[in-house]
Amino acid sequence: MSSSIPDQYATSAAVGMVAEGPEPENHVPQDPSIYNSIFWWAYIANLILVSANALTFRFADMINMLGGSDQVAGTIVSVGSIGALVGRLFLGQWIDRYGVRPLWIACSVLYMTGIIMMVCLPSLGFLMYAGRTLFAFGLGGMFACSMTHIQNQVPPERRTEMIATLGSSGFLGMILGSQMGDIFLRFTPDSLLRHGVLLGTSAIMGGIYLIIVTFITRHEKSQLQRDSPAAWPLLKRYWPGWVVIVGIMIGMAFACSTVFIARYATTLGLKGVGTYFTAYAVSAFIVRILTRHTSKVYGRHRMIVLGMMGHVIGYTGLCFVTAEWHFILPAICSGFAHALLFPCVVSLGTEHFPKQFRGTGTTLVLCFIDIGGVVFAPLLGAIIDQFGFRPMFLTTAGAALGTMVLYGLMTHRTSDPEMLHHVSSRKLVRDSKNTIETESLGSGPVPEPCKSGCA
Repeated sequence: MSSSIPDQYATSAAVGMVAEGPEPENHVPQDPSIYNSIFWWAYIANLILVSANALTFRFADMINMLGGSDQVAGTIVSVGSIGALVGRLFLGQWIDRYGVRPLWIACSVLYMTGIIMMVCLPSLGFLMYAGRTLFAFGLGGMFACSMTHIQNQVPPERRTEMIATLGSSGFLGMILGSQMGDIFLRFTPDSLLRHGVLLGTSAIMGGIYLIIVTFITRHEKSQLQRDSPAAWPLLKRYWPGWVVIVGIMIGMAFACSTVFIARYATTLGLKGVGTYFTAYAVSAFIVRILTRHTSKVYGRHRMIVLGMMGHVIGYTGLCFVTAEWHFILPAICSGFAHALLFPCVVSLGTEHFPKQFRGTGTTLVLCFIDIGGVVFAPLLGAIIDQFGFRPMFLTTAGAALGTMVLYGLMTHRTSDPEMLHHVSSRKLVRDSKNTIETESLGSGPVPEPCKSGCA
């Protein structure tokens, strides 16, 4: 596919490999630790961010308290996602041009600003839409910068593992945030004060996150890249493929769980959503840790199909909830799906992008997730208003099933580069060991000459 992007960008990585020269014949690949202090600080920061975001899951309840319907809540979320989506089209280019650090800090500030606007000026007017837009853009930018930063710290073949391991902190954050939310729910009156406490705490945690980000990027060298191409030509040249429909489906699932699950619990007269999100997060954390190397063995395409099946079962199961503990099984299935899907989608979607355009690639993949939220949040809200929650959950499950079948058909013959790298690495290690053993046998002690009884 033709593009205005100079070819030297696409081949720079290969040139660098040639310049390094051939490796020694008996070289066995080393596996240096990627879990250094930078990673663990990023891990803590991501835990804090997801905890802060979990405190905003009762946004639909706040809109309802202000006189809005579920469809209005979905529309506000959708408008905020549209604003974030438009901003992301430029965010990746800015990351590639100016570096991760300044954009990461700026997005953190926008996140806190958006929350403060929603807390201090609670109404269904323009400022609520503007605050939600700043919040959504800031949150998405923080995740994009975090993933771009961490992917740049590791070899290409370990990106899925790194995204998966870093993302496990998010599930711990989901547990912490949902439990904090239920505690605030128990000790605050059913008024706007409750939502002020929830959102205000989220903003404070965003400030702590900003301090950590400033610390871990303090040594980053800012190298201005003046000829960074725009997002559209990059997307055409490095098109991610069928994985984009999975990204859109993930956006729909996120809209369903983060916007409407809490509202569903309120409608059923249940105390809170801590049970759902705790089970979701525990399941996702365990699965994520156990499967962080699985993509190298079974391939990311198979993991995506299996993950979509988890969403089908999980959202269908929500139709049968009548007590708080009934949330556990659907949450386990959806947590399983999340654990498999997100790292596979991000790594598959960005693997065609060269390192110097990794920021744009990451934000574009996240854009497709945003599109899912933009398109389906108001639609799901309208289904709730007209038909109720159960038809909405069945719609989400049906969309997941259709996506699973389509993606499976389109990719069942496609090979995964991570599997090929894993097989070739194991073969190289095995051949190297055989060579070393052969040389050891061939270079053994020289036998002494025969002194007596020789033929």
